[in-house]
Parts: sequence; structure tokens; C-alpha cells
Amino acid sequence: MTPPGRAEVVVIGGGAMGTSIAFHLAEAGADVLLLERGELGSGSTGKAAGGVRAQFSDPVNIELGARSLRAFARFDERPGGRIDLRRNGYLFLLTDPADVAAFEESVRLQNACGVPSRMLTAREAGELSPPVSVDGVLAGAFSPTDGHCTPDGVVQGYAAGARRCGARIQRHCAVTGIEVTGGAVTGVRTDAGPVATSAVVCAAGAWSAAVGAMAGVELPVRPLRRQILVTEPAPGLPDRLPFTIDFGTGFYFHEEGPGLLMGMPDPVDSAEPHLDDGWLELLADTVERRAPALAALGAAHRWAGLYELSPDHNALIGSAAEVRGFLYATGFSGHGFLQSPAVGEVVRDLVLDRPPPVDVSGLGVDRFARDEHRPERNLV
Repeated sequence: MTPPGRAEVVVIGGGAMGTSIAFHLAEAGADVLLLERGELGSGSTGKAAGGVRAQFSDPVNIELGARSLRAFARFDERPGGRIDLRRNGYLFLLTDPADVAAFEESVRLQNACGVPSRMLTAREAGELSPPVSVDGVLAGAFSPTDGHCTPDGVVQGYAAGARRCGARIQRHCAVTGIEVTGGAVTGVRTDAGPVATSAVVCAAGAWSAAVGAMAGVELPVRPLRRQILVTEPAPGLPDRLPFTIDFGTGFYFHEEGPGLLMGMPDPVDSAEPHLDDGWLELLADTVERRAPALAALGAAHRWAGLYELSPDHNALIGSAAEVRGFLYATGFSGHGFLQSPAVGEVVRDLVLDRPPPVDVSGLGVDRFARDEHRPERNLV
């Protein structure tokens, strides 16, 4: 299928971020074309764990997370669609005194922003998440309004909403180049034909560096493999089991149908989304130590996907100073899916040259040239 010859705005990437941006722009009356080289949600979004939270250490991330949680809660009304949102909370298990102090500081900041998070004793944390062993746990951090939902439902809901508002979505259409004339975007080349445009939004996740290079814009984003396993049915779990994270190891789990979804960082720094049995052995050892009640559960299925890492593990959102009309929303380092509703609103307003609902000026890629790294501590 040949793309239209012209669009006011071209969004590159059909995951949660790209479809949210397309929806919010189209809802505002913009002429939008979204280009996705595969199927919608076939990149990192389709491999995500689905967590949604506002427990961050950076005030901008707290605001983006909280705003997105409110949007997820109303998703069935706007844009419409079922996302199976379960707000059972996020529970962080803390085993390092430095982490306890950092989370205490973060909780104070979150509370000041209206997020109802709180610190817990190890005993209280164990009561909330009965499968865990609290041996070595010093404290917990919990927010009852966090939770998880279905990534594909979010993508399909935003895509359907975008289409209803007039956006055009072209699947199986790879971008091969971006035309820049006189320091401004003038078009996009695809494997199905050219598109004239004055605005491009890069929402290509782990593949953003290559998209930026097409326009002569450096986006320091690199892919990092993460793996996930879903267990066989796990009987006897509480009805409101929180999304539980052992912060020191990065091991986490939450309910997924009749079983549990489990994940943790990969022992190998790989950019290839292939399964690795070495990770499976590490996961089994960690489960045995932190959640021995789950150690006997068999695996139903597993998969691998890619995180999009920035140098300080925080998002890149903004407009390129060197190329007019090139905007980006990428580098989220594991929290792009959960921030996609709010970032969709932000990018809409950046494109339309109006003040966004959240001030993201500190997240521009130019912060690295100024050596102003902005690390997010509460990473999963």
C-alpha cells in the first residue's frame, strides 16, 4: 500500500508511544500519518511487562506517571478499548540502607506531588506479597494506585482512536530516509514511496538512534535485551497481589492470567532479543532466594524484548535544535509504555507550538552536551 503523498505530521513507530502521539495529535485536528515497519506493537511494547506507576525519583517522571495513571483509569472512555487495568499497587523490596534512604526521599517527593506512596516495614511488605521471603529486606515502598495493564490493548485502543479522529496508519512501511532542506524537515522516504511533511516525530524506541541519524540528529539511545517468563497456574495467591520488585536484584513478578509474569535484568549486555538459558538459571536462583513459594512453578512461555536506554536512564523528549520539525520521544529506559498517555499529550503540544501539560524542557537531548545528566533512580 502506497502512503499518502503529504501529511502535516509523520510519526515513526507504532508502539504505545507512537499510537498515543498519533491519537492526541489527530484528536487536536492535526493531519497525522503514523508509519510502522511491522505490526502495531510488534517492537518493545509487545514485549513489555505492562506495569504502570508513579513511583519515581524524578519529579517530571512522577508527574508523567501520575497523569498517565489517570488516563489509563479512563481509557475505556477515551480513546476507548479494554486494557484490563489492575491497580493492585507496586511494592519495592529494599535490602540496601542506601536504597532505603533514597526511597524515603522519593516517597516524600511523590507525596508532595499527590501520589499516595508510603514506606513499609519488612513485615508489612511480606504481608502484602505473601510469596516473598523478607530475609535481608530492610523496608518496602508501596503505592496502592500503581498496577499493570495489557500493552497490546493500549496500542490498539490508541490506534483505533487515532483512526476515528482522521489519522492514517500505515503498517509494514519502513522509513528509509528523512529529507532535510535548509535545516528543516521537508519529507520522509519510505520503502513504499515518499511523503512530504514539515514535522517528524521519532517514537521508534530501541531503534531511535538510526531514525535520528537519517535527519542528522544524534539520539543516544541503545537497545538492551530483557527477558520475561510467564508461569503455569499459581493457585492460592491473594486477590490483590501487588506488582512486586526486589530492587537489589531487579527481580519482579505480577499476576498474569492464572499464572505469574516474572522478569529480571539480563546477565549479558545484549542488543539481540533472543532467549538465553543463562538468564533462566539466574532467574531460578533468584526466585529460590526471594520468593521460594514460587520456585516449583513451571514455565508456560517466555519471550525477549528490548529496552531503549539513554545515557542517564531517563527519557529524551523534545525538538531538535539543529533540525526544525524533528521531534523525539524515546530513551525511556523501561518506563515508556507506562508514560505513553501523558507523553502523547506533551508531544502533541510541542508539535502544535503550545505549552504542554508537563514541563519536559529538562529532558531534551541537548542536556548531554551540557553534561547535565538527569538520572532516574527508581528503575525496574
